[in-house]
Amino acid sequence: MQTLTLRDRFRLARFTRGLGTEPGPVTLERSRIFILPTTTGLMFAMVLLVMLLGSINYTNNMGYMFSFLLGSMALVSIFHTYRNLAGLRFSMGKATPVFAGERAGFDIRVSNPSPYTHYAIELIVGGEPPVSVDLEPGHEKTVTVYRPTTSRGLQPLGRWKVSSTVPLGLFCAWAHLDLHGNCVVYPRPGPRRPVPQTAVYKPNQSGDKGRGVDDFACFRPYRPGDSPRHLFWKAVAREQPLLVKQFGGDRADELWLDWHDLRDLDTEARLSQLCRWVLDAEQQQLRYGLHLPGLQLEMDRGSEHRHHCLQALAQFRLPPPADD
Repeated sequence: MQTLTLRDRFRLARFTRGLGTEPGPVTLERSRIFILPTTTGLMFAMVLLVMLLGSINYTNNMGYMFSFLLGSMALVSIFHTYRNLAGLRFSMGKATPVFAGERAGFDIRVSNPSPYTHYAIELIVGGEPPVSVDLEPGHEKTVTVYRPTTSRGLQPLGRWKVSSTVPLGLFCAWAHLDLHGNCVVYPRPGPRRPVPQTAVYKPNQSGDKGRGVDDFACFRPYRPGDSPRHLFWKAVAREQPLLVKQFGGDRADELWLDWHDLRDLDTEARLSQLCRWVLDAEQQQLRYGLHLPGLQLEMDRGSEHRHHCLQALAQFRLPPPADD
């Protein structure tokens, strides 16, 4: 088996630099940028070669002049293509949580500390369409790139490429980056299934979803044990689902969403169903808590509590079985 020499290892390390995750911000230096001709550049070189051979064959001074002029312009464009990337600084921004199956969006901050403008900087992530941005001197922009998701958990952005073909499109300069950043991917919401009938009522002076007798608040689905006085009988006459009138009062609904209420489902199906119940409870403005093996989130409601519950579902791992 042939071993790599020290020089080969050095070249390989330079070429693969950026494969490891970096905390950022990252500045594109000379050693990180690579340049190769594009397809257009190769065709341009072939045409230039034909022009030069024709000029030599017919001793055409005008052909010589155009061949060398165009060739020198192509060589100078190598420097400008490199300079269009050099010095740019990249750092990770926020990533808005999504549900499994949706496209995760990652914010990348691109800043230009140099004294000249950078044009048509393309950020390419996987098979997604490139995102282009122009940067004036001393300016910073936030670019959102997307990556598809298939399962719950923490979705890293992974390795991505920044490239440019400015000014003539004859050469492509690029660099690979892998900045540290994750997007929380919630479980895919399960099908609508009745919420477990384990709601409790707790005195609450600010409650507006309880069993008070003050101002009418809204309707909610019927639960066993509800008072017949609060039933919306007109819905029954219209052959609609049974509803219960809710009034502003001194009692508020509280609901426990328990892992053990879904014994007939496997792990991922349970998490999807709990995700659906969290969304439904939040939509109904209930106070709810979440009970998972090894974790319990107390009663609350609101967008922050919703995020904490869904994040717990996204990162849930079954505890290892206890030793006998």
